[in-house]
Amino acid sequence: MNPKLFDAWQFWALLSATFAALTAIFAKVGVTNISSDIATLIRTVVILALLIAIVLATGQFRNIGPIDGQTWLFLGLSGLATGVSWFCYFRALKIGPASLVAPIDKLSVVLVAIVAFAFLGERPSVTSWLGIASISAGAILVAIG
Repeated sequence: MNPKLFDAWQFWALLSATFAALTAIFAKVGVTNISSDIATLIRTVVILALLIAIVLATGQFRNIGPIDGQTWLFLGLSGLATGVSWFCYFRALKIGPASLVAPIDKLSVVLVAIVAFAFLGERPSVTSWLGIASISAGAILVAIG
């Protein structure tokens, strides 16, 4: 495998999409016989254990260094948003089909593009906006289908 592949954001984004798909399927099956909140808690504990193992195994914990207030604030807000997102996602999976929940959840792609444009100064190309519009249209078609 090409070592530069591991430095490409596209590689990691495709892996993220693959594991997100598996997450939806595994979660749908896993949430069948328990509350969505307990399912989310179990998932969170597993993620925490995995990340602790990764950070320890790669030696990153030794090099943590000082973390400024803005970093704590925004990572904290990100964590809160993730928690609420997972709460909502598992609740949706509990009561709805994974094949409909997951595509609607991916409207986050559209929302990220809009917020990144408005607040982060990112300027997607016309082709990118067409893709973003297509994602929107696809999610709407899934929701009404």
